[in-house]
Amino acid sequence: MTRRLILRPGAIGDTLVSLPALESLRTDATELWAPSVNLPLLSHLGSTQSLVSAGVDALRLSPATLNRLARFDDIVSWYGATREDFRAQVQHLPFRFFTALPPTGSTLHAVDYYLDQAGAPLGAIPRLPIDHRPEGFAVIHPFSGGRSKNWPLARFQEVARRLPLPVNWCAGPEETLDEAIRFNDLGALARWLATASLYIGNDSGISHLAAACGVPVVAVFGPTDPAIWAPRGRHVCVAAWDWPPERVAAEASALLTASAGTRFL
Repeated sequence: MTRRLILRPGAIGDTLVSLPALESLRTDATELWAPSVNLPLLSHLGSTQSLVSAGVDALRLSPATLNRLARFDDIVSWYGATREDFRAQVQHLPFRFFTALPPTGSTLHAVDYYLDQAGAPLGAIPRLPIDHRPEGFAVIHPFSGGRSKNWPLARFQEVARRLPLPVNWCAGPEETLDEAIRFNDLGALARWLATASLYIGNDSGISHLAAACGVPVVAVFGPTDPAIWAPRGRHVCVAAWDWPPERVAAEASALLTASAGTRFL
């Protein structure tokens, strides 16, 4: 039995697009160390711990951390690939370092980029083990990890007025939006998203999360390349930044119709 440790830093979206690669690396004895916010998305893969509490993010690794690392037969790490000081401290350990982000010029979708690193077949769809049980409402999350990726709020509001079903607005703890539904835990957010009939958002980790829950997704992309970073799913539509709200609403309604009667497991 191979005792494998996987170190996966990164934001919510980075974690979700690497989910099929992480699944392909799972053994009967797998641990995953990742940012604490992402741990609820990885708990089905094995034992989890935050990178901080494991002591991996320290400038100088403690003897206790090095001893823990030495217990593993194989360590797959998206952490520290470009940190020469870290690599020098663990050079006696069975580390395999992977680049954390697709390089400039890569033509592979991010999901496939990470699958290729892991030596797994390409083409998988990231999916969390949550049933999609739609309850007849749409979710709009009009934020992202960067202002440059945020479609104007007024356009989302116009889309909401044109949709054929009620809308619940969603926001993170630090995002300002009146009457928005908020969750402090990604696991709880995922379970709630899985009850939505439709999701609309920006190029964001939450858009990837909705798709990974089996929800039909319309994702508005601006400066980033959707060929690399768009969510993958059976019912995902990528909307261009310059689309008017009426077109986004029409595409969302068509997606809703196309997915009606389909149960995502």
